[in-house]
Formats: sequence, C-alpha cells, structure tokens
Amino acid sequence: MPRQLFVFDFDWSLADQDTDRYVFEVLAPDIRRRNKSAKQHTQWTDLVAQSLQDIHARGVTRSQIEDTLVSMPFHPAMVRATSRLKAQGNTAFFCLSNANSVFISTILKSKGLEDLFDQITTNPAEWDSTGLLKLRRRVDPAGPQHACTVGCSPNMCKGEELDAFIKEHGPFDRVVYTGDGSNDFCPILRLRSEDIVCCRLHRGLQKRINDEGKRLGLKAQIRYWAGAWEAEEIYNSLSI
Repeated sequence: MPRQLFVFDFDWSLADQDTDRYVFEVLAPDIRRRNKSAKQHTQWTDLVAQSLQDIHARGVTRSQIEDTLVSMPFHPAMVRATSRLKAQGNTAFFCLSNANSVFISTILKSKGLEDLFDQITTNPAEWDSTGLLKLRRRVDPAGPQHACTVGCSPNMCKGEELDAFIKEHGPFDRVVYTGDGSNDFCPILRLRSEDIVCCRLHRGLQKRINDEGKRLGLKAQIRYWAGAWEAEEIYNSLSI
C-alpha cells in the first residue's frame, strides 16, 4: 500500500495556467472578458458550460479546443517531479479540481501523465456527436447539496472529497497537498500536523492561510513556492 498521498489541484497548481480561462483567451477573448463580470451572478461551472455552447455555436471545433489545451503552459519541472515520485512506487496520486474531466485528461495525455493519478475528482464533461463539450457540475444542483461551511463552490466541496478518498484508500503516513486557490483552503483544514501543504505564492490560498488559518485550527506544515521548479525542490526533499 502507498505510504504517502500527493493531492494536486490542477489549474495554477499542477498546470501553469487556468484551463477554464485559457481556452477562451485563445479561442474567444470576448467571452473571456464577459466571464470576468458574469461570474458575479452565475455559478462558475455553469458559466463555463454556457461559454462552451457559445463557442460551439460560432463554429469552434473539438480539435481547436484540444489543440489549445495541449498548448497551455505546463512546466517540465512538474512532469519530472511527479514522474519521479510515481516511479518510486510508494505514493498515491489524487487530482482534486474544479476544472473538468476532458480538460484535465487531454492535457495529462499530452504530457505523458495519463497514468499519473489513481483518481481524478472533478466536474464531468464529455464530447457529443456534434463536437460540443458538454459540462456539468459534480454536485447536481437539482440534487442534495454538500454541507461545506468554509466557502467551497456549489459544484464541489473539496474537503468532503478529500475525506472520502482517504477513507477509501488510506490511511497514509503523510498527505502532501499542492494548491493555489481559495477553494483549496477547506481540504487543507482536514490535514494533520505531519501533513504538508505546498501553497503557490501570491494567490487565494496564501491569503486564506494568513487570514484564517490560525483561527480555524490549520495544523499542516506550509511550504511556499512560486515557480514549478521550486515545487520540484520541495517534492525532491520529501522521502518516505
């Protein structure tokens, strides 16, 4: 059984960009601009789903979206570091992301990392016969909702998802969580003092750690990084 668990958020954590934004920056900048204000009154996953319908109606093809995803920045240091850990054989890998299954799997395959993760928990998406990428929330808005009180998005409580994964696949001697956004704060509150958070600098997670971590009882050790090469240094320093 693997002795440690590496958990990765995807956008701005494993990858060096945000999939939901990058696709529209490349293929429909006006929609990217619209979404900056529209997110104030529309749930983000629903907004991305609508935006995918909009670019499909304009004639944007599946291959254009896939080519854009493959071109998205993804640092070689992350490929090196995760491949090295995977080869050692004592680490389980869990992807916990508010992106979607097609975006993530397309990028991972292009980097030779399609077999990296033991499980990917994200919003489901699939191509239909016309080339439309159909996206929906992981937590169906018409069904029971999650019970998060820390501020997770309606589509998913990352803390609940992390607890469920560890309950099914653990226990682990150590959990290493790599994230950047404010919605990564809930899951890191579930970690123990022997666990490690690899927090990307100058983004939402760092702010929440600084503003709320002590008050809400954050126990995990915090390691900060800015570039993926620095995250690689942290990972390489961890032996188990």
